[in-house]
Amino acid sequence: MISFVLKRLSVAIAALAFAGAAFAQDFPKRPITMIVPFAAGGTSDVIARTVAEQMGIALGQTIVIENVAGAGGSTALARASRAEPDGYTIAIGNAGTNAATYTIYPKLPFTPDSFVPIAMVAKTFGIVAVRKDFPAKDLKEFIAYAKANPGKINLGHAGVGSSNYLICKSFVTAAGIDATLVGYRGAAPALTDAIGGQIDGVCDAAASVSQSINEKLVRGLVVGSTVRLATVPELPTSAEAGLPEFEAQGWNGLFAPKGTPQAVIAKLNAAARTAVETDAVKKRFAELSTVAPDDNEHAPELLQQLVTRDVEKYRKMLADDANK
Repeated sequence: MISFVLKRLSVAIAALAFAGAAFAQDFPKRPITMIVPFAAGGTSDVIARTVAEQMGIALGQTIVIENVAGAGGSTALARASRAEPDGYTIAIGNAGTNAATYTIYPKLPFTPDSFVPIAMVAKTFGIVAVRKDFPAKDLKEFIAYAKANPGKINLGHAGVGSSNYLICKSFVTAAGIDATLVGYRGAAPALTDAIGGQIDGVCDAAASVSQSINEKLVRGLVVGSTVRLATVPELPTSAEAGLPEFEAQGWNGLFAPKGTPQAVIAKLNAAARTAVETDAVKKRFAELSTVAPDDNEHAPELLQQLVTRDVEKYRKMLADDANK
């Protein structure tokens, strides 16, 4: 009897594997939706659109961007976690949305296990910039001003749990200052308010703030990188500015709902790899001071390692923010 059951189970598993492979062979037969956890115009959105266009070409289907802002990206990931695990709904995420969020919002309707990694698609660099008429002219003056006016400086970010929020947290911790962090539904609205003078500054990725710095709409203070960025060559690194403890190098990756067939993940991974290696993406990334993954960084397992590492990293850093 036991052998009969085992045989039936083996047949069922084989049938499922065959069905999954057959499904993947025809995938994709219709457009794919890529959920972006923030408003249009921010770093994740720009990277998503750049990569999606070339992935669509590689797959022979359009990839449609769906912006779902709110709660530092967790609104979007809740939507992605509930999607049919067939490869037709994927999401772009970062260390904020896919790692820090579990500490900041401990009662989320999803967990890290609700998603399977597809591929890392970009590495980013964080910048702190202030409104153009802010009284401090450089980082040293800014920190002195902040310490003389505790709690009075406000810095915008893309929402609690976003990668920009993590840039802010890393910055104020390294600088030892008391600043008010103001959350928005995305990086673009925060930057708009900094340009308009409604807030004192922003924590943002080079991809979305470099142009505004070059156009002198805001004034860059520091980039949390070990090297200067080609798009903002006059902006000092954290070490050059006198704050080597400030590090803000992040990542963006693609995820699918748990249960998505492995063969489909493999197809999406191959398309993502093809996309980031195209001249079009490389050119756009260079304009954004964003870097594509190295040759050894394309595997889904690498992205999973980043998520696991950063969940623990931000659990320690953000413990005080939980339940706020």
